[in-house]
Amino acid sequence: MHSGRILDNTFRTDVYTYCMAESLKQNRLTLSALPCACANLRRAARAVTRLYNRELHSDGIEITQFTLMMALKHVGEISQGELGEILALDSTSLTRMLKLLKDHGWVQAKEGDDRRFRLFRLTKAGREKFRQCVPHWKHAEEHLRAALGEKTMGELGTALAEVTRVSV
Repeated sequence: MHSGRILDNTFRTDVYTYCMAESLKQNRLTLSALPCACANLRRAARAVTRLYNRELHSDGIEITQFTLMMALKHVGEISQGELGEILALDSTSLTRMLKLLKDHGWVQAKEGDDRRFRLFRLTKAGREKFRQCVPHWKHAEEHLRAALGEKTMGELGTALAEVTRVSV
């Protein structure tokens, strides 16, 4: 009896998973552009964020945190204002995100030459966490690249950089 119940639950889970996968496939095929550029960008950003977050989940980090760490790895030490400009993030959101990274011990802040601003950089633990996450981030990148193709990925990067430039 007990094993029959497990088989029933397994069967239901498999049917549910199959039906949901089929539904998602159909939605992808019928997804059309919305009449608003912002709505299309936000929808794409949410979908891509979910893709990256799924890949980074096992590392206990989200793409927003990884992106900050990537920027800090790239620039070294930087003021919060400059980091916000690079990432097109408002001060409140950036402060909240940096606090979370500091609480984990992945980012360190120190006073700059002018006491009105602080300089941020990755700690040794932050550099290690970043290194640990890179393979999962790369897997998400490869998934997107395989789905869109090399040419479209390049065009997308260029177009999004231009959209950001004209919007700030």
